[in-house]
Amino acid sequence: MEEYKFRGKTIDELSKLSNEELAKIANADFRRVVKRGFSPEEKIFLANMKKKAAKSKAIRTHMREMFILPQFVGLTIQVHNGKEFVPIEIKPSMVFHRLGEFALTTKQVKHGSPGMKATRSSGFVPIK
Repeated sequence: MEEYKFRGKTIDELSKLSNEELAKIANADFRRVVKRGFSPEEKIFLANMKKKAAKSKAIRTHMREMFILPQFVGLTIQVHNGKEFVPIEIKPSMVFHRLGEFALTTKQVKHGSPGMKATRSSGFVPIK
């Protein structure tokens, strides 16, 4: 299988770069976050991520807006979708996307079968 590359760089090369160097090759959203600086919550999350990744503990978070960095590849992060924590295994193609994109907040709608008794009105049959 071919190794994943982002703009000509492998994940190993990307993980060695600083955030400022990553911003130069990443999309505009990530550049904006790096330029403004990570929020205090995001800084705490990154610090905890390094500690827990070393211990290989499950990482749970409510931070759906956090960007996936190259250092996260291979980890499993449990992201809250509003009801429960959804486990997400980070793959190389997910880099520079947000965590919330992979933890869906709504379920797919499955309708009942059509026909008799599908709704209250269909149960009524007029008598002639």
